[in-house]
Amino acid sequence: MANKDGHRRFGNIRKLPSGRYQIRYPGPDGQMRSGSETYERKGDAERALSLVEAQIIKGEWTDPDRGKVKLRDYAENWISQRPGLRPRTVDLYTWLLKKHITPYLGGAQLGKLSTAMIRQWRADLLGNGVSVSVAAKAYRLLRAVLMTAAEEDHIIPRNPCRIRGAGDEHAQERPVLTVAQVFDLADRVGRRPVGNVRKLKNGAYRLRFQRHGEMRTHPEVFRTRADAERALWAMGMDGRADCTQDRRFRALVLLAAFASLRWGEVSALRRSDLDLDAGTVRVRAAFVERSTGELVLGAPKSKAGRRVVGIPQGIVPALREHLATYVQDDPGALLFPGAKGGPLRRSGFNTRTRWVDVVKEMGLPGLHFHDLRHTGNMLAARSGAGLKDLMARMGHDNVRAAMIYQHAVRGADKTITDAIDRQIVGRDDDDEEGGTATTLVPAG
Repeated sequence: MANKDGHRRFGNIRKLPSGRYQIRYPGPDGQMRSGSETYERKGDAERALSLVEAQIIKGEWTDPDRGKVKLRDYAENWISQRPGLRPRTVDLYTWLLKKHITPYLGGAQLGKLSTAMIRQWRADLLGNGVSVSVAAKAYRLLRAVLMTAAEEDHIIPRNPCRIRGAGDEHAQERPVLTVAQVFDLADRVGRRPVGNVRKLKNGAYRLRFQRHGEMRTHPEVFRTRADAERALWAMGMDGRADCTQDRRFRALVLLAAFASLRWGEVSALRRSDLDLDAGTVRVRAAFVERSTGELVLGAPKSKAGRRVVGIPQGIVPALREHLATYVQDDPGALLFPGAKGGPLRRSGFNTRTRWVDVVKEMGLPGLHFHDLRHTGNMLAARSGAGLKDLMARMGHDNVRAAMIYQHAVRGADKTITDAIDRQIVGRDDDDEEGGTATTLVPAG
């Protein structure tokens, strides 16, 4: 709008040699800026200038020059400057950005990103075979990055990540072991068939195995060492070869399950963390394995991860045996060391226990080590413990996970139905001769 003397009170409009109109205006910092677009009619330019003025007055204006920064550069800085990210989270974010975001949107300017572009990006990910779970992780990362750009740095007026449900993951239901299955698994991970494999001059492999204390040669010659080792393992499991029992991982499986410990937590435990007289284990650190293979010792996953967890008396004898047999006397000695005395890696544990083969033989193919913690959480929830007590035992900061476990074991609808059923039965009894008739009364 113009003042009486013909001058605008905010900004100005100039006609370019091309005949189009361009707006110029002072930003909140006092610097004059030119609009990034031009207009065919002067009236369109005036409306655009009025819109800029309104945005500045409301505090919603964003510097169009800052919006020219490329998403790739901004996101990389966002990850490096984000406080409190765990090393594995940094690795995950870096991988998602490089693998699934940068190839599609990395060169786009922040100010040019739109919901339509992001919708197409997500569709391209899914169309190229990326799983819904990974696409959801990538979308959540992009949404968080652009939320900072909109709400903290004011580079863009609003977050264009507005696709309903795009960040949701629907993880498959994980198996829950029975107490008997946990003990069976703990015993099976230490079973070792007795035998050996040697390479022949022709490049094939010969298998020798022990049966009833006597070494024998397998009649078949195997093409690879892996084939021979699988055959030996199968023979040990079905009784055709003698087995020995290595109990060094038995206590690890039992403690992880019945104390609801994560892999990083149980692998970082020291002798001094275990108090068998009091029946407790203290969780105060956790190992994290980076994508580079580096093991980093740090705090547990959440603030609530630092905790003291009660140990069922039923596994105390196994823990005493483990301490006496496999753990050094030093209070700082690792409770579950690796083959050379250092930290135990998950890959090393899986290889030495033949985890994949063991769980498959148990009829539980695809069982993860983390499912032991899941089992422990379910057992804790079945105890009827309150929400805060469950959160403390699980090491959770928020109530969501604990509530999921509570809901899973309550069977609330069945309880309600049974209660109604009892009332129906009771009504029928009361209506029998000599009973008392029910009187309806107002609610309130």
